[in-house]
Amino acid sequence: MPDVLIADDHPLFRDALQRAVLGALPGARVHGADSVHSLLALIERYPDAELLLLDLHMPGARGYSALAHIRGQYPGLPIVVVSGHEEAHVARRALGHGAAAYIPKSTPADDIVAAIRTVLDGDVWLPPAMVAGHAELKPDEAEVAARVALLTPQQFRVLTMIAEGLLNKQIAYDLGVSEATVKAHMTAIMRKLGVNNRTQVALAASQLAVDPGNLAALPDGE
Repeated sequence: MPDVLIADDHPLFRDALQRAVLGALPGARVHGADSVHSLLALIERYPDAELLLLDLHMPGARGYSALAHIRGQYPGLPIVVVSGHEEAHVARRALGHGAAAYIPKSTPADDIVAAIRTVLDGDVWLPPAMVAGHAELKPDEAEVAARVALLTPQQFRVLTMIAEGLLNKQIAYDLGVSEATVKAHMTAIMRKLGVNNRTQVALAASQLAVDPGNLAALPDGE
């Protein structure tokens, strides 16, 4: 039986997506995650999953960063982005980052089933009102996405925590590692992103936000 992953922090919407998945792929085993960190663990557990439905906004997600990272680490995993955003340019950016479909959360259940079937058949799906336009990214955003794709899952976890403004000791506690390990991850992240300090790491991550203007205040000196 095929495995399908759903990442959304709203239980009711996860349930709705599960029903749509089973409508499109009867017999599928559906596995849910309510944060990006739990999603990464889920993907490691089911690396041959048939499909991922990914919400843009949930704990550990910063816009398109999770999409860019997962596409880089698991290029064979089709990803359907689900989001409360109705703007066509948000959908086109998602496709530009490698999503196979973009489903607004207002989409009727039958259309969600149709979208999932389309992606499973190897095609791209967008709501009819969003089809027009190009899925090209700005050069700076595309470069950051390519660099984020090079991070290991643990480095990506650290990146998202930095973008949220957490201190090294908080990151170490949450991940169950030493501060020295967090600093080693920081060094690797800076090298892969081509930046020199913590603030530049967070600024790079902010380029993948749906709204790049919202940047967490960062602690100094770490």
